[in-house]
Order: sequence, then structure tokens, then C-alpha cells
Amino acid sequence: MKLDTRAMRHLTAEDWRVLTAVEMGSKNHEIVPTPLIEKIARLKGGASGVHKSISALAKAGLIARMKEAKYDGYRLSYGGLDYLALHTHAARKHVYSVGSRIGVGKESDIMVVADDKGTQKVLKIHRLGRISFRTVKTNRDYLKNRQSASWMYLSRLAAIKEFAFMQALREEGFPVPEPIAQSRHTIVMSLIDALPMRQISSVPDPASLYADLIGLILRLAKHGLIHGDFNEFNILIREDKDEQDSDNIILTPIIIDFPQMVSMDHQNAEMYFDRDVECIKRFFSRRFHFTSTTPGPFFKDAKKTVGTDGARRLDAAVEASGFTKKMAKDLEAAIREQQANSNDDADDSDDLEDSEEEIKSGSEDDDQEQVVIGDQIPLESEEGLQKLTINDGT
Repeated sequence: MKLDTRAMRHLTAEDWRVLTAVEMGSKNHEIVPTPLIEKIARLKGGASGVHKSISALAKAGLIARMKEAKYDGYRLSYGGLDYLALHTHAARKHVYSVGSRIGVGKESDIMVVADDKGTQKVLKIHRLGRISFRTVKTNRDYLKNRQSASWMYLSRLAAIKEFAFMQALREEGFPVPEPIAQSRHTIVMSLIDALPMRQISSVPDPASLYADLIGLILRLAKHGLIHGDFNEFNILIREDKDEQDSDNIILTPIIIDFPQMVSMDHQNAEMYFDRDVECIKRFFSRRFHFTSTTPGPFFKDAKKTVGTDGARRLDAAVEASGFTKKMAKDLEAAIREQQANSNDDADDSDDLEDSEEEIKSGSEDDDQEQVVIGDQIPLESEEGLQKLTINDGT
């Protein structure tokens, strides 16, 4: 779905509280009963105020009523989750305006955004259920008895995992975007002035770039990681000037997209490692007509380097940071379903801290702080840039 922020200007503080209440109710209900929404939202206007907000939210497509349900209730839509995430990023001063969509894939949307100082950033919105939701919904073994909002849970897991790995990789000096913030199924990161490798038709020295990319695969392995989707779609190429020779341009690869990253100890680690290597070999042969005369690299050799020379095991570090084995199992199963579906055509650790914080802090007695989200237009065009005022209710 396409992110459309125009309705945000019309939402009141009460609307935000009710929307957050629906999200919180989705923790244990696929369809959230209206009385539960009233109980969680705790509006001063009572049931009548809640029903007024429900009507406004449903009209904007942020929640939906299920006609076949045995009771009166609503479910949160992807649009509603998008709005809640944007609302949190805006309140935390990470996002002030939303620009154009610069990328779309099977599992995510990529938007240009800016903060209140005009610094452009990237907003990545995970949508794990975009293509394979029907498959995921009917094949819930990995979610055990969880019957509600699997798409929201899995998209949140993808964002949590990607943000955690991006932080760990950045700390170790890997060429990745700077992770700035994460809320629900979204991540805000730095905007890299670079082109996806798939858009590049030629390079002056394919052998050098190939060596850099194979070096990154081996460096990741040394830290206990395999990217899992190391290909021309997930590698950006940035042009940097040589400090010693200003006329010389250095091509620097930047790695992106980490939800499928796995440990070198994974049961299918060799398959993932070999696939990453083969993707680079195949692309360079096809696009740049370059084939390395050096065989490999091979998984068995890379495995011996894990943790050597004081390299920190990032697979263990990310798990210790809160991305548990249970989360990894749920997400990996969903990604596997997604990939299988594409080829053919939780314990509630999803953590509703943002929701609970917003409900607890929201009060009609408080002064209403205003936060702003811009209309969906290219940020480069300053003329006609309209802002939306949102009553935060905090």
C-alpha cells in the first residue's frame, strides 16, 4: 500500500488515543471489541466520544470493521499502523515531513523524510505480509496459538531485527546506513548518496569492487554473520574522492537490508553463505563480464575465522540486545514463506511500549503539544510544501 499522510491533519487527540487503543487491543484480539477500545482509550467523552473517533478512523481507512464478526469490533489496518509509527517518530523529533517513495519491494516501502532542521533521512516501512500474508495466515505453526495480527507482529520483528543488526554493524565500522530510530514496523536511517549496484552498467575496475564485496562477506563471517541476501539489490555504490588524488574516484559499497541475516552457526549457514558468494559472482559475470580466477571463498574456510583476531560475535551481541531466538524463529519462518510464495508467481515479544507510553501519557487535561508531518511530495521541491498539524495529546 502507498503511504498517504493527508488524513493526519484531521485527527484529534482523541482519535490518536482510540487508534492506539485498537493497536493495544490487537495484542490479544484479531478483532478488537468496541467495549475494549472504550476501556483502553478512557476518553472523557465516554462511549459517544469513542464512537465518534472510530467513525473518523474508519473513514480514513486506519481501522476496519469486520462484517462477518460475531461481535462488534474493529481491526487495525496497515495504514493505521503507519500513522501510529509516524506519530511516534514525529513526537520524538525524528520525522517532520514525508517526501516521495524512492523504493518498493516485496517486503517494504522506502520513503524520503526530513527532520525539523531539513535533514533528509530514509524511512523504511516493513510490510512482511504484502504478498505472502495469505500463506502466512494459513500456515501458523511457527506462531503456535497466536491468532491475532500476525502481519503486524512479523513486520515489527523485521524492523526490530534490522535496527539491531544495523546498530551492531555500525559500531564495528561496517559500511551501513546510520540507524536513527525504530518504531513498530518502521526504521528511520540516514540517507546515503549512492546508487543501487543493479543500476550501474559499468565500473572502471570490476576486479577491485569484486574484491571489496567478497571481503565484506568474509568480514561479516569473521563477526559470526551471513547477510543472507547479498546481491545487487541490497548493495549501494557510493562515489568517494581519493584524499591523496582528487581526480581519482573510489567506489565504496554500502550494505543495506538485514532482516534475513543469520548466524554462522545457523543450521543452513553454508547454503546462505554460498548463495551470497554466488550472487556476486553471477552478477559480475553477467553485468561487468568479470570472472575471478580465484576459487571460493568457501564456507569451511570462513567458519574457521569466526571470532579470530578479537572480532566480536555480532550474532550473539544482537541476541543479547533483546532480539531473542523465539523472535528469530518466528521471523525466519515468515521470510521463508514470503520467499516461497514469491518464487511461485509471538510469545508477545512484539512489545507495545510505544502504545502504552502514548496511552498513559495522553490526557485531555495536559497542554497539547503540536507535531508536524508534511504532505507526501518530493522534499527537494520546497515550493508548495504543506505541513500537517497533529494534536499529540501528550
